[in-house]
Amino acid sequence: MLTCPGPAHRYCDGLSRRSFVQAGALAVGGLTLADVLRADTVARTRRHQSVIMVYLSGGLPHQDTFDLKPNAPKEIRGEFSPIPTKVPGIEICEHLPRLARVMDKCSIVRSIVGQRDEHSSFQSLTGYSMGETQQNQYPNFGSAVARVQGPVDPITPPFVDLFPTMQHRPYNSTGAGYFGSAFNQVRADGEDLASMKLRYIESPQFQNRRQLLTRLDSFRRGDSVETIGDVNESYRQAFDVLTSSKIVDALDVSKADPRLRELYGLGSSKHLGDGAPLWNDQLLIARRLVEVGVRVVTVAYGFWDTHGNNFGHMKQHLPTVDAGLSALIQDLSDSGLDQDVSVIVWGEFGRTPKINNNAGRDHWAPVQTALFAGGGMRMGQVIGGTDKDAGYATDRPIHYRDVLATIYHNLGIDPHEFYRDQTDRPVALLPEDNRPIRELVG
Repeated sequence: MLTCPGPAHRYCDGLSRRSFVQAGALAVGGLTLADVLRADTVARTRRHQSVIMVYLSGGLPHQDTFDLKPNAPKEIRGEFSPIPTKVPGIEICEHLPRLARVMDKCSIVRSIVGQRDEHSSFQSLTGYSMGETQQNQYPNFGSAVARVQGPVDPITPPFVDLFPTMQHRPYNSTGAGYFGSAFNQVRADGEDLASMKLRYIESPQFQNRRQLLTRLDSFRRGDSVETIGDVNESYRQAFDVLTSSKIVDALDVSKADPRLRELYGLGSSKHLGDGAPLWNDQLLIARRLVEVGVRVVTVAYGFWDTHGNNFGHMKQHLPTVDAGLSALIQDLSDSGLDQDVSVIVWGEFGRTPKINNNAGRDHWAPVQTALFAGGGMRMGQVIGGTDKDAGYATDRPIHYRDVLATIYHNLGIDPHEFYRDQTDRPVALLPEDNRPIRELVG
C-alpha cells in the first residue's frame, strides 16, 4: 500500500491526507492500488461467464406458448395454433414468430417439476419455497455467485438486480440470506444506483482531491523524478478505474445503437397487474451489463397470472415478449457472447390444462416450461414432455433446482461444495441430488 509519512492533517472536507494517500482508502473496499490496477488489467483481458435470468412473474401458460396441444379438446388446447420453427419438429405458439426463427439458438425444457403453488420468485431465485427461504435464510443464487466468485473487477458489482418493486411483495427479489448483506445485489432502480454515481464524493470535489494529492506527493523527500512519474501514472490509472462510468453507462440504453434498441422493441415501464412491467429495455440493459463484467443479472418480466381473459392478455403481450427475447438471443449470438452468457426464462409454475369459466387458466404447480439459450449449452432441442393435456411430465421430469444446478455449472461453480456463511458455518448451495441438465451441458 502506498502511504506518505507525516501528520494526519484534515482538510475542509474532513478527509485526512494520510487516509487519502493510502490507496486502500480510495472507496474500493480496502483494496490496494496494486489490487485495483491488477484487477482492472485482468478484467480487460479475461472473459467471464455470466447469466441472465428472466423471471416471468405470475406463471406463464406453457400450453399457450411453448407446449401447445393442438389435438386436445377445445377447453384444453385454447385459441392458439402451433407454428414450425427453424428446427424441424419443434413447434411453438403462432404469436412467437421471431422466437421461432432463432429456435436453433434455444432449447426448451417442457418438464420442469417439483414447484409449489406459490406466487413468489423464491423458488426460481433460491431453489426453495418462500417459507423455507425465510426460515433457513437461503440466498438468492446471484448472491451465492457473488460470495463464491466475487466481482470480475473492483468497480463492477457481481450481481445486478433489475427487478422493480412490485405490488405483490413475494414477487420481489430476495437477498443474500445466510451469506450476509455484503453479498446482496445492486438494485438498479434506487439507492444502489445512486451510490454508483459517486454521490458521496461529487465529481468536481473528487478531481480537486486528485490535484491536491498530486501536488503533495511531488514534494516527497528522497523520491527521484522517475519514481514520482511512476507514482503519478499509477494514481492516474487508479482514478480512471475509480471514476469509471461503465456500469451507469450500461444502464443507459439511450447510448445503445438505435437500430439495436429498435430490434429489441420498447415495451413499457408501466407495471402490469401487481407484477412486473413488460419492458424490453431491461433485456437490452441486461446484455449490456454482462458485457461490462456483471456475473448475474435478474430481470422481472411481465405479468402472467391470467385467471381471466388469458387469450386476450396473451395476444396483447406475446408480441412484445417475442421481440425482446428473440432480440436478446440474436444479440448475444451476433456479439459473440452466446458462449459466455447463459439465459434462462421461466416463472414460478405453469397454468391449468383446463380453461376456466373466465376464459383464464389458473395456477398449476405440477409442471412448467423453461427456455434456455447461450452459455455454450446444446441448443436446438426440446427436452422432456407432458401428457396430452400438458398437465403432467411424462418424459424426463426435471426438478426445478436442476435449473439452478445448470446455471452454477455454466458459471464454473460446484453447488455441492461447502462454502462458509457469515457465521463460518459450512453450507452447500444445493442438495446433492440436484444436478445440471445433462442434455444441455453434456
